[in-house]
Amino acid sequence: MSYQIASKKVHGFTLIELMVAVAIVAILSAIAYPSYRNYVLRGQLVNATNGLSSLQANMERYYQDNRTYMSTGTFTSPCLTAAPVGTFQLSCSAGPTATTFTLQALGSASTNGFTYTLDQAGNQATTVTGVTGWVNCSASWETKVGTC
Repeated sequence: MSYQIASKKVHGFTLIELMVAVAIVAILSAIAYPSYRNYVLRGQLVNATNGLSSLQANMERYYQDNRTYMSTGTFTSPCLTAAPVGTFQLSCSAGPTATTFTLQALGSASTNGFTYTLDQAGNQATTVTGVTGWVNCSASWETKVGTC
């Protein structure tokens, strides 16, 4: 904008115009940030589901070779040697028995509050604590806000 004051042109914005622009940016940020946060979180949750699926396949291969999910002789059950995947720690929530296991992916850092489980029968579950919008799901893995 330009204004004419006694034969001088003044260029710039008024304080009101600047404050309106700042208010618009603040409103857009308040709306966009939660959506962006959930989008990033959804990308990190894939580490848990992929890690559990891979560990389940390793457990099934181990069972085919040894006819048990437990460690036997010099062979260690894959359940007991699980490593972190992304921000999730994979483990057995209870030690494997000869015919059963329950795998768990426990979130930390940005995925803190998310726990995914998978058992030998393929039963999936999600437990979410302290994360707004996300819900517990006893029959599947929740990978998107509010869907079970």
